[in-house]
Amino acid sequence: MLPSVVQSTDAVLRDFAADGVCYLELRTTPRTSAYFTKEQYVETVLDCISRHNKTQDAMRTFLILSVDRRNTAAEAAFTIDLAIKYQDRGIVGVDLCGNPSRPLDMDMLSHEFSRAKGAGLMLTLHFAETPSSASPAELEGLLAMDPDRLGHVIHVPEDIKDAIAARGIGLELCLSCNVLAKLTTGGFKDHHFREWNLRTGKVVAVLCTDDVGVFLSPLSNEYALAAKYFGLTADELLDMSNAASTVIFGGQDEKTRIKQKIADYRITRRSATYVLTDDTHR
Repeated sequence: MLPSVVQSTDAVLRDFAADGVCYLELRTTPRTSAYFTKEQYVETVLDCISRHNKTQDAMRTFLILSVDRRNTAAEAAFTIDLAIKYQDRGIVGVDLCGNPSRPLDMDMLSHEFSRAKGAGLMLTLHFAETPSSASPAELEGLLAMDPDRLGHVIHVPEDIKDAIAARGIGLELCLSCNVLAKLTTGGFKDHHFREWNLRTGKVVAVLCTDDVGVFLSPLSNEYALAAKYFGLTADELLDMSNAASTVIFGGQDEKTRIKQKIADYRITRRSATYVLTDDTHR
């Protein structure tokens, strides 16, 4: 057991559960220190997730391992090895993250991500997060890796937007992170969520958190911001959550569970509205 890792992981799980999240994909880059190896770190995080999933049914959690843009070929390969090795313990995908100004070894990444997908893992990529990571060569190279989802998608030229829409790739959109870190121009009302959300039926735009501890915006607040700045109704937010369930990495059972929870909530919400109306007329 690694006490500091256990404490931080348990705290994150408690916070998301308290916020009403019913499905969570945590992601982390395998870490090492003088006291533990990368594999011990991953095992500890998975132990925390497993314990959490066994003790309650409201929120199911899975893990994504991230390859950092600064990783060497050997480091990237080891991350993929760990993801494949512990897939049966709840690792559902791999990610590309890190400083967007760092150049990419496309051949190496393509090989490693191909190994991951060949083993049944899903793939998500930080994509066009800044102008420095939005060259045509990088974006086309990343799309060639057959990602299942893309994160941020800020500085995307029109032809690449069309390609993303044509392939129906899920999009991870982070309002607070993008605006507060000034990755986008303007404020929340100018966020590119509006544009992607208008492509309903072609892409699935998923509201996500990014560094909750830094930006102090839990997922419930991200939904509140979307409602406030883009005029979304409660039913439209539920529709968006329902669509988001189609691009999760947790498998068909989780997709079915989430859709049922949303359907049940719609019934409860309508019943509560009816009762309120009925009591008012009394």
